[in-house]
Amino acid sequence: MPRQYPEHPLVGVGAVILHRGRVLLARRANPPLQGEWSIPGGALETGEKMRKGLAREVREETGLDVEVGPLLDVFDSIFPDAAGRIQFHYVLIDFLCHVKAGEAAADSDASELRWVLPAEVDSLGMKQVTVEVIRKAFALDAQAK
Repeated sequence: MPRQYPEHPLVGVGAVILHRGRVLLARRANPPLQGEWSIPGGALETGEKMRKGLAREVREETGLDVEVGPLLDVFDSIFPDAAGRIQFHYVLIDFLCHVKAGEAAADSDASELRWVLPAEVDSLGMKQVTVEVIRKAFALDAQAK
């Protein structure tokens, strides 16, 4: 099914990757959100389980192997075009993740990666729902320690 103007919503997975008190953000290389900062992730493939698909997407986009932890949130991401037709529609499932191995390097869907401190998250112009899921991840991570 095409990603633009899909017949049905697509399932996407996102990784809030925390490491040494920072979160990894990706500048999107492709629509939707091209040029904007967001969390790494992508669309599930048919027959792929969520956590395995997320680990694959993170490896492809960042070069990192991650431990996929608890579910953080599920939400709709809908982008209409200028005529009001639905150009993109994803149901996004975000998980807290931690680095197991590797060095972060932008690849595939990311034009740039950046490790960001919690205090910097608000200044990057991300969607509010993304900022909130990142805050939730930091809070959950702090509770676990």
